Amino acid sequence: MKLTQDVKDVMSKVRIYPVATASKDGVPNVVPVGFLLPRDDETIWIIDNFMDKTLKNVKENPWISFYAWDPETPNSFQVKCSVTVKNSGAEYEEAVKIAHSKKETYPAKNLFILKVEDIFYVTPGPNAGKKL
Repeated sequence: MKLTQDVKDVMSKVRIYPVATASKDGVPNVVPVGFLLPRDDETIWIIDNFMDKTLKNVKENPWISFYAWDPETPNSFQVKCSVTVKNSGAEYEEAVKIAHSKKETYPAKNLFILKVEDIFYVTPGPNAGKKL
């Protein structure tokens, strides 16, 4: 699955994303995330500065879901992704530079590399809940 231009347009307007994970036992966790960065049509990065339960969850159950909403249109989408966690290597180092460009004291402990697996409409109406 790929991010469509409509999804990318909505994502470009979001400052803080609600990001959901679940433990291996299915206990949900939702956190606000500011460092959610589309890298290409299939890849999104999340820079982990302060995530404890989220990190534990993705290690047990490597899935993340988030939604993006544009109150002006009002288009909204739910994106489901598989996750790989990195804390070394070229991609991780690039993520550290991005975090430090915003605030030098951000720890940038991990880089979550998300692979887009599914996208759903969540805008109220006839397409709500349907897969793109």
